[in-house]
Amino acid sequence: MRTIKAAIIEDEIPAARMLTNMIHALRPQWEITTIAGSVEESVEWFNENEHPDILFLDIHLSDGNSFSFLEEAQPQSMIVFTTAYDEYALQAFKANSIDYLLKPISKEQLNDSILKFEQRTATSNHEESKAEMMEIIQNIVQPTKRYRTRFLIHTSTASISLLVKDIAFFYSEHKTCFAVTNSGKEHPLNISLDKLTAELDPDSFFRTNRQTIVCINAITKIEPYFLNRIVVTTQPPFKEKILVSKERASKFKQWLNF
Repeated sequence: MRTIKAAIIEDEIPAARMLTNMIHALRPQWEITTIAGSVEESVEWFNENEHPDILFLDIHLSDGNSFSFLEEAQPQSMIVFTTAYDEYALQAFKANSIDYLLKPISKEQLNDSILKFEQRTATSNHEESKAEMMEIIQNIVQPTKRYRTRFLIHTSTASISLLVKDIAFFYSEHKTCFAVTNSGKEHPLNISLDKLTAELDPDSFFRTNRQTIVCINAITKIEPYFLNRIVVTTQPPFKEKILVSKERASKFKQWLNF
């Protein structure tokens, strides 16, 4: 039977020693290597050595965090994070199907992680497991950004959920932002256009000027305007001309054609 190779990256020596002893007690046949808990030294070790089967990786390293290490080293190992993060962060990480040991680590936690590793490697093709792990690492290093999908709107009698997909455009007036739905109904929002620009999916919404953000599905026509600007017509219509400046016109056309 092939000897399992494990590695530990941990910047606190007592914690690394304790984890090593716990793994030895549970799997005495494993070969365990402790790597200095810095991004630079860990990357160097992975560049010069065969990657272990399983890596116990501390989130916080002495010169950065483990995500910098993942991006540079691209370890072809099954990864178990060791972290002092709270439960909310833990749940977010678990969405990527990697296991975690929440500090202080218990023997039961560690044993569960080892069993998951063994079950996964026993039922998966090695190359498929490596490819899956690399995809997971990429999702952590460069996570898919989530964009806003709804707003909670408060009225005098109730609160409703306004879906972003039902909004034709946003506009700002007298320091108040309004969302205009496809049916023409207006809702005041407690948010600025600048913040909205960052929270909305750029494939669907474009900041045409300082006053308006339009949804691509609401645009019915664009026409040239004075000084190389563009005038945008929407349905429902806005009460004023929606103008795209000369500086943003080229980017706007690219966005419409993407």
